[in-house]
Amino acid sequence: MIIHWADVIAERLKDGGPHTLATGITPSGPVHIGNLREVMTADAVYRALVDRGVEARLIYIADTYDRLRRLYPFLDESFREHVGKPLSEIPCPEGCCSSYAEHFLQPFLRSMDILDIKPEVYRADQLYKEGVYLDAIKIALKKRDEIARILKEISGRDVAPTWSPFDPICRDCGRMNTTRVTGFDPDAEKVDYVCECGSSGSVSMRGGGKLVWRVDWPARWHIFKVTVEPFGKDHATAGGSYDTGKRISEDVYSYPAPYPIVYEWIHLKGKGAMHSSTGLVVTVQEMLDVVPPEVLRYLIIRTKPEKHIEFDPGLPLLTLVDEYDQRRGDARALELSSIGHSEPFNIPFRHMVTAVQIARDDEDLLLKVLERSGYETSRRDEILARARNVRIWLERYAPPFVKFEVKETLPQAVRNITQEERRGLGLLAERIDGKSAQEIHDEIYAVANELGLDPKKFFQAVYLAFLGERQGPKAGWFLASLDRDFVKQRLIEASLA
Repeated sequence: MIIHWADVIAERLKDGGPHTLATGITPSGPVHIGNLREVMTADAVYRALVDRGVEARLIYIADTYDRLRRLYPFLDESFREHVGKPLSEIPCPEGCCSSYAEHFLQPFLRSMDILDIKPEVYRADQLYKEGVYLDAIKIALKKRDEIARILKEISGRDVAPTWSPFDPICRDCGRMNTTRVTGFDPDAEKVDYVCECGSSGSVSMRGGGKLVWRVDWPARWHIFKVTVEPFGKDHATAGGSYDTGKRISEDVYSYPAPYPIVYEWIHLKGKGAMHSSTGLVVTVQEMLDVVPPEVLRYLIIRTKPEKHIEFDPGLPLLTLVDEYDQRRGDARALELSSIGHSEPFNIPFRHMVTAVQIARDDEDLLLKVLERSGYETSRRDEILARARNVRIWLERYAPPFVKFEVKETLPQAVRNITQEERRGLGLLAERIDGKSAQEIHDEIYAVANELGLDPKKFFQAVYLAFLGERQGPKAGWFLASLDRDFVKQRLIEASLA
């Protein structure tokens, strides 16, 4: 029996609790499902630990005090003046939130709630301003030379003589990428600086700046007593930020580095790894618009963190939804993906795609269409929620050949049907009464064989009669979804055309 990866990790950790699992993302742009992998990985291990009776907590630290590194493609030119400033101190791009950071953070926090991920949430700007990092800053400044030596030994790169583990925020221009530390007073809790803008002065260690990333990370481990943390493969390279963080944590802060869980990227099919800075993203909310939250959890949890996920929001997404709904996947992955006590959904997502296009925006008709196909429709709210998912999927991701429209009158394209195919359509009209979707599908084959027709071309004749196209959804289920009198009448019309 194959043990799920989250249980393998939990089994290794179970005797070392209590555990604090940490995760965090810089809200510098739209938070996408690639970012979600980090949070979901932590949540899966957290659940596996709790299942074993291990005391554990899950925390999420939003890196809201990181600086805006450049003018990203999704920003207008007016934001160029904010490059180098902390994200929490930059105006909201659309004026709807208190800051740039909150504009991108809030949708992600809402998405985590929908996904039933319930961490303790911390914002880095508040932590710095409240003095949570105060002792860590003092230690880092006092041990500047030791940290510089560690960075040199581990990463192989020299640090500049003027390098400091602390980035002050200029009191005049508001940037932290143009400042240089010139001194500090741990008793007064002040850091002296000069800035390229010509400013100089002192800032408080309480919010007047922040530790550079390679020091901030191990300082955070010590502050929150982190024992487990997932992170992307970029941080796991030899001499990378985990390697330097491990030494800084142990040698400078006297705290053991957390258990590392390295994860691979999520790639958008045919386009590469997702990155907010390039605009190549599918946001978490965009995904929740088209699939239930359990399915989005399952997309990530079913795959080992060290394997990359090739995400295709087209037809493979329908297969993923049906795999979850029909509980065909790994049982433990399904369990860790579940939210509450959701029951299996018995209507295939692929058929919902057919039913929604037949019913268009008529909710009552949608239920009738599903009932005609033999599906039970008492879970109305769930069905309507899935219908909303389908409509958005059709609009954003569906391949053109999946989309169709039932023609109100006989399509002109039936003129391309042969005489024998017309005869077959007439026979089919006589034989569909009282038949199920599968039986209608089988009957199409039976008529084709009886008349010596090419089955593929006969199926095309059926589609031409209803859609004016040579392809469409699975024929038996498609015809069963339509009003039976309408189907018979259309088949007869086509046979006589």
